[in-house]
Amino acid sequence: MDNCSAASMFLTDSLELELGTDWCKPPCFSCGFDNRGGGSHFSGESYLSSGALKRLILNLDPLPTNFEEDTVEIFGIQWVTETALVNSSRVLFHLFRQQLYNLETLLQASCDFGKISILHSKADNIRQQCVTFLHYVKVFIFRYLKVQNAESHVPVHPYETLEAQFPSVLVDELHGLLLYVGHLSELPNINLGAFVNQNQIKLFPPSWHLLHLHLDIHWLVLEILHMLGEKLKQVIYGHQFMNLAGDNLTNVSLFEEHCENLLCDLISLSLNRYDKVRPSEALMSHHCPCPCIKELWVLLIHLLEHRSKWSLSERQMESNWNFVEELLKKSIGVQDGIPEEQLRMHLHCCLTLCDFWEPNIVIVTILWEYYSKNLNSSFSISWLPLKGLTHIIKSPLSMLEMVKTCCCDKQDNGLYKSSSSYTIFLCILAKVVKKAMKNNGPHPWKQVKGRIYSKFHQKRMEELTEVGLQNFFILFLLLAAVAEVEDVAGHVLGLLNFLKPSFITSPLIWKGQVAFLLMYIQKNLDIGVLAEKFSGAFREKAKEFLVSKNDEMGQRQTLWTLLSIYIDGVQEVFETSHCLHPSHEKLLNDGFSMLLRACQESELRIVLSFLQAVLARIRSMHQQLRQELQKENVDLTAQSSLSAKERHLAAVASALWRHFFSFLKSQRMSQIVPLSELADAAADFTLLALDMPSTAPSDLQPQPVISIIQLFGWDDIIWPQVVARYLSHCLQNSMLCEALSHSGCVSFQALTVRSWIRCILQMYIKNFYVPDDLFIDINPGQAVEKEYLGQLAELTRLLFKLSEVKNIFSKAQVEYLSSPEDPTKALILFFEAIGITYGNLQTLSDKSAMVTKSLEYLGEILKYIKPYLGKKISSAGLQLTYRMMGILVKSWAQIFATSKAQKLLFRIIDCLLLPHTVLQQEKELPAPMLIAIQKSLPLYLQGMCIVCCQSQNPNAYLNQLLGNVIEQYIGRFLPASPHVAGLGQHPVLMALRNSTTLAPMSLLKKCIIQVIRKSYFECKGSLLPPRLASILAFILQLFKETNIDISEVELLLPGILKLLVLVSEPQVKRLATENLQYMVKACQVGSEGEPAAQLTSVFRHFIQDYGTRYDNQIYSILEAVAALDQQVVIHLLSTLTQSLKDSERKWGLGRNIAQREAYSKLLSHLGQVGQDEMQRLESDNT
Repeated sequence: MDNCSAASMFLTDSLELELGTDWCKPPCFSCGFDNRGGGSHFSGESYLSSGALKRLILNLDPLPTNFEEDTVEIFGIQWVTETALVNSSRVLFHLFRQQLYNLETLLQASCDFGKISILHSKADNIRQQCVTFLHYVKVFIFRYLKVQNAESHVPVHPYETLEAQFPSVLVDELHGLLLYVGHLSELPNINLGAFVNQNQIKLFPPSWHLLHLHLDIHWLVLEILHMLGEKLKQVIYGHQFMNLAGDNLTNVSLFEEHCENLLCDLISLSLNRYDKVRPSEALMSHHCPCPCIKELWVLLIHLLEHRSKWSLSERQMESNWNFVEELLKKSIGVQDGIPEEQLRMHLHCCLTLCDFWEPNIVIVTILWEYYSKNLNSSFSISWLPLKGLTHIIKSPLSMLEMVKTCCCDKQDNGLYKSSSSYTIFLCILAKVVKKAMKNNGPHPWKQVKGRIYSKFHQKRMEELTEVGLQNFFILFLLLAAVAEVEDVAGHVLGLLNFLKPSFITSPLIWKGQVAFLLMYIQKNLDIGVLAEKFSGAFREKAKEFLVSKNDEMGQRQTLWTLLSIYIDGVQEVFETSHCLHPSHEKLLNDGFSMLLRACQESELRIVLSFLQAVLARIRSMHQQLRQELQKENVDLTAQSSLSAKERHLAAVASALWRHFFSFLKSQRMSQIVPLSELADAAADFTLLALDMPSTAPSDLQPQPVISIIQLFGWDDIIWPQVVARYLSHCLQNSMLCEALSHSGCVSFQALTVRSWIRCILQMYIKNFYVPDDLFIDINPGQAVEKEYLGQLAELTRLLFKLSEVKNIFSKAQVEYLSSPEDPTKALILFFEAIGITYGNLQTLSDKSAMVTKSLEYLGEILKYIKPYLGKKISSAGLQLTYRMMGILVKSWAQIFATSKAQKLLFRIIDCLLLPHTVLQQEKELPAPMLIAIQKSLPLYLQGMCIVCCQSQNPNAYLNQLLGNVIEQYIGRFLPASPHVAGLGQHPVLMALRNSTTLAPMSLLKKCIIQVIRKSYFECKGSLLPPRLASILAFILQLFKETNIDISEVELLLPGILKLLVLVSEPQVKRLATENLQYMVKACQVGSEGEPAAQLTSVFRHFIQDYGTRYDNQIYSILEAVAALDQQVVIHLLSTLTQSLKDSERKWGLGRNIAQREAYSKLLSHLGQVGQDEMQRLESDNT
């Protein structure tokens, strides 16, 4: 029963549930839960919840707090508690039957809502009186019934005489009561529903009370009979009744008869539940009409088990297989065939009997006759969902799992729902064969084998359908599991040759063969014969798969299904093998070489996953072997065995190198193999080479580990995604790192750092091999894949643990990031740490070694960034490239100042800042490149200036490069209109603004001014440069942000004055005037009232060059200068006067009145000196 476990809980927990009250309500059956059972399966008033069953079993007082008064009211009459039952037992039982009759008469009343309250009250009162009486009988037996001494001849009291007769009378009365109430199954159909009144109280009809009173009577009669036997310890004979056999009625016979009747009634009630119900609904319905009937089942089970005093598992039951055999023959011999649902029930019963009775081969034979003829049937029930053999089995493991389930000693009670009759037959077959072989040796197995083998021949195998073939495999797998696996497997291989040609490509055949392989492995047998046949089929299918690479997809998919079954099966074989035999190598034949060449990406993932699993298993087994060999006191026999196992491992490893590694090596640069799987597999081979170097192919010798790392970790042409993942695997393995450190590969860490730098710089490269056709930004908002970014972070974390890297950070005294999350920030820190470390070195030899090591870290760094500089542009890639290289140039400026490193610096500048497209002025640079240069140009300019200042040998070419860079970009980043806000972000000005050292800043400023003079103020002819206003605004901003040197004024002022004379655009004239004023004011500082000679010289040359043609403009300019500093103009009077005379002389027209008036206006601003100069000019007749 499904509530036995719940009942067991009640037996242990609820003994004292009701003992705290003076009077507890006697237990009874009830469907109206009151929750006193704590939310359990049964009502709080039930026999289980109240502890009544436990008190019965433990022979305790049934109701210790009840019936303690001298008198007791029963059926409305007061009785003497201690004597009532002896004196008036017949009367009391008569009153009991009368009350029962009264309850039955209430059934005739119409039960509507208006009358239900009264009817419920009356019926409940009658029932409580009856239940109380029966409980009183129990208490009377326990407390007051005395055991009579039959041999005593002393005269007795009349009461004692009655008391001696009482047990027999009670048996008679109980028998009469049972006859009166009849069978439970004879009760009319009863409505178990309840009415609910306004107070939410359940009101039940009289029929409900009658049913539950019958249940109470049937159970309490059993309790009374049990207690009577326990109390008197003897058989009590009835006086009035005899049983059907003519024997006298006893308490024992009455108990057994009543139990039998009650069990039959309960079964009948359950059967009636399914009388007119569809099968699909039957499974959803419970076999008990209400919880009370379920409780009665549980009570019966526990009471009978208690009385039996022996366990079910210890029974020695006499078998009756002959009867079962006849039943089965009749069942399966029906002409139209037995329905599957019935057959399941029959076989389920047989399976249960197999647990109790001795094994019976005849039963198996009878059933096999039926199933051998119906092997192609699915044995399903149309209305019942089924988990078993109705569906095609998905994998070899599920086949073995089903066989394992069938071979279990204890089967699930729900086999009817979960398994077909064929599965139950297999359970019977397994159980019978195992028990028979245990008892009688191999003879029973030979009988069964002969019966089963004889049914399979060529014709029968050709008749098998897909379902039949599945049933065939499960049958023989089960036989292999319980008997001789090699014999069975060999027979199966022979029978498979008889299948129809259409079945040759059936996945089921391959699954079945894998299942047998795995069973061999489970039994630790050599798989040689199976492996050779199966691997040969795999090779053939792999060849077909390679040939059908471009054929129609249907054929290709069919082949792949078979190949994937083989791959999964072989993986399972290796993972479950305790040790490898020579036959394991057969499973890894050249079929894999052909398969790998034919696979597409998704298929390759599966094959490479298989490879990794096998590699991991081989390495694990090798480590175990090494540990065993290193143990002390290993005898020669064990040592020889371990050496043989190691040779077998080496053979398998060599097969993997041969068929898999060569393919991986050839696909290093392709995109056919998924990059992550390629890296993982390469790392696994690296670890295999570390563990078993002798197994690696000759082209990797003598140092296979370093050779593989060179191929997949240090080679610059490998995808960065592969390198990052591969090196992460390598650096995670401490044994590998230690081996490399002691291998003589001194550059191991430097080469790894170089690859790390490349992986970061190339994080935005999607395809190395796309031709540069057009200037296209393939993805302006391009982001790095989350997986790759995570891989880079992991590689960075591991790389920062390398001793070289830690040493650099330690010497630089830069904060060390133990867990850097941003790889780009980590690379910046690394570059800066190297620069600082180099700057702190003292000796020339240390510095030279550091330069060499630093350049080794970079490698061919320009090749790494070259893909970004093509015509297919990545905005994010360009930003990263220019920023990182700019930081490199600035932070490594002292390193680039050395002759060893300058060549790389020149190449960086030429490649990034001065490519051919920049030098072609008529072509515009792509916007993403301009943005990247604008953001990073200050870094380059500052670094180049530092290099120029600290260069070991003055380098004219480097200064020229600096000038060329400024010349190219000072104009490109000028705003279209001269706004100060726009000029503030000019990269050239930002380079000056952010410079921390004086000498490089002075050099940069000097170079900027020279470029401006050359490019904007030394124009020949009348052609003026573009964006004059912007460059004038730039100069003005430059002077505002830096201190002006007189030499700088000397360089720029002639050009400013020239613009004031030649350009009439108001904005240009305004800005030129502002620049002039700023220069004059700046020259006043520190001149102690005297104008700078250079300033005076500039103006003098300006007058001499332009005085004869632009006299009015010159006077206007000088008026503005005089307003700021009269002394400057005063020092120029002689030159001005002479220029005036020269002009008049040149034109030969005498005095130029207009020019003299303009000159006089200028002189009027010079005070007395000006007046004096006017007088001299007037008085001069020349």
